[in-house]
Amino acid sequence: MSAAAENPSAGATATRAATATAPFVEERVRARVITDDPLYRAIPVCLRFVPAEPLAVRIVFPADLSPEGTDNEWVFPRALLEAGLQAPTGTGDVRVWPCGRVQAVVEFHSPEGVAVVQFDIAALRRFLRRTYAPAPAATR
Repeated sequence: MSAAAENPSAGATATRAATATAPFVEERVRARVITDDPLYRAIPVCLRFVPAEPLAVRIVFPADLSPEGTDNEWVFPRALLEAGLQAPTGTGDVRVWPCGRVQAVVEFHSPEGVAVVQFDIAALRRFLRRTYAPAPAATR
């Protein structure tokens, strides 16, 4: 028997918590792949937040950038992205740090190598704000 079934007020609390979560959030932004080449390559990137995983965010790179021809999705803690806009953070596969006042760098480590991608901080902050926005009231 679930806790909600044993304790009706627990079910109400769980329902309120679920409706207080932001709905599915998706934001398309432009990012820049940083390489040794003095010219950078701008790419479309999708930032995603799924309420079922409230502690995570996703960065999805388009299929045309992948040797397999499929979207390349990175899932990592939302707190890592938030903290990295203020100071360098991360020690694993994803590292984030501010780059000046208006840019942030996200570094992705995989067995195939390292990708360094630069984002506008304003776009990342806007996306993060939306992940905390209350869900719209249910219509009856």
